[in-house]
Amino acid sequence: MSFLLNNIVELTVTGLVLGAVYGLVALGYTLVYGVLQLINFAHSEVWMYGSFAAVWVTVALGVAPGGPVLTAIGVLLLALLAAMTVSGGIALLLERVAYRRLLRLEAPKLVALISAIGASFFLAELMGLRDRVVDFFGLRDALDPFVRSARDNTRFLNPLETQGLFSIGRYTVSNVDVIIIVGAILMMVGLDQFIRRTRTGRGIRAVAQDSEAAALMGVNRDRVIRATFLVGGVMAGAAALLYLMRFGVTRWDAGFLLGVKAFTAAVLGGIGNVRGALLGGFVLGLAENYGSALVGSQWRDVVAFLLLVVILLFRPTGLLGESLGRARA
Repeated sequence: MSFLLNNIVELTVTGLVLGAVYGLVALGYTLVYGVLQLINFAHSEVWMYGSFAAVWVTVALGVAPGGPVLTAIGVLLLALLAAMTVSGGIALLLERVAYRRLLRLEAPKLVALISAIGASFFLAELMGLRDRVVDFFGLRDALDPFVRSARDNTRFLNPLETQGLFSIGRYTVSNVDVIIIVGAILMMVGLDQFIRRTRTGRGIRAVAQDSEAAALMGVNRDRVIRATFLVGGVMAGAAALLYLMRFGVTRWDAGFLLGVKAFTAAVLGGIGNVRGALLGGFVLGLAENYGSALVGSQWRDVVAFLLLVVILLFRPTGLLGESLGRARA
């Protein structure tokens, strides 16, 4: 308890940083579930591919940390664009290959869930075997910087030097902390307004509420589903860069645990609720940090899932509990 009280500010800020990443990834789960009542377990690999896209941009540009600030910002924007593009593309590919035919055939949800799990393992193993893939095509020498040590950790060299901005108690809040927390909030607000104000967003809400009635009103269900996967993928790509800016490493199987945590955040906030996804992420990140300070870091994951069980026991719909289809304009 004394460790928690003595380090409460640091644990709070770092918990919010981690929770911001959880929340952005959780948006993909909550959007797809809101529209299709389907848990897209391959969404964790959508995030993972975005993280590698961001790393590869820095590798291709030969970035070294500590350069000019404007150069660093430009590189980070390029990495962000690459991560969002790749994650969005992988999400669309998943919808096309793993789900579209099953949805048209009105296959049982269990079948779609199995397809999602299979797609998740395939995408992860494909990234873990990328060195052998390029070997097969005779491109190892040309692509060696991008595929070497395929099964090991891959470092992200953040071009933006971490600097302290202000102190709260004994903890100095860095520029990276502020970028991650503020960036996550701005992206959630932007997505929330997109869902509520735009024609595509209204289509997403209509299909989530009643897909048959929406079709009768002229809403193209297939287009809405594709848009939902794309938006979720783009948010995951943004989360990938923010994660790398703080933690600086990714790997081929990094999406598994983070994906489970993000799904937990979505359920905590109320799966199908855009605002609840980010709220659930923040709550989960804080709970993990506070819990690990009390009972030890080895219990971090236990604390996270125990919190999920408690929330579901007393509020099964999550903290906010409002479904996407019932969201107010």
